[in-house]
Amino acid sequence: MKKTMLLCALLVAAGTGFAQESRQDVSVSAQGFVSPEVNGNGVQLTTSPMVGVLTSYRYMLTPRSALEANYSWEQYSSRFRTSFFPDGIHIHTRQQEITAAYVYNLRNYRNFNPFLEAGVGALIFTPIKDNASQTLDTKGNTNIGALFGAGVAYELSPSYDIRVQYRGFVAKAPDFGSGGGQFKTNRYEVISLPAIGIAYHF
Repeated sequence: MKKTMLLCALLVAAGTGFAQESRQDVSVSAQGFVSPEVNGNGVQLTTSPMVGVLTSYRYMLTPRSALEANYSWEQYSSRFRTSFFPDGIHIHTRQQEITAAYVYNLRNYRNFNPFLEAGVGALIFTPIKDNASQTLDTKGNTNIGALFGAGVAYELSPSYDIRVQYRGFVAKAPDFGSGGGQFKTNRYEVISLPAIGIAYHF
């Protein structure tokens, strides 16, 4: 009888511990934006580095595996140079990211938790038709691509950690649907999206 009672108590304690384990987290980060120069089809595209915002939600499938959903936002200037516009045409650009990724957590080292991630999603490029844009003959692009990255989380407490990561996104360079395809490079680019922020586990 005593053995049965002890076994039940252990099972209840284990079940309670599992129920209280944090399996979800949300994070908010400051995210950098660095895009390479893109050359193709007689067109050169350059963009200004900028800082935006990244928000993420993770759900832990196992202690090492998680699924993640991301949304990010930044604004910057895109400059297209062609034979018709040797000095370049500037387009004030809003970029939004909607992605889903698989995250694999590596072995912990004290309070440090390194991780890798890979996924797919879309970048939404929207021309902002204001005084910073030198042409209004533009339309938005939604370009599908691949996300990859790595980072480390430093545990401040069971509920909070600081997350530092490098994220890269491979997608076709935008052309903003310009008339006659004058800004179309027909090239892919790797956009670098380093980020640092804080995550809350619940």
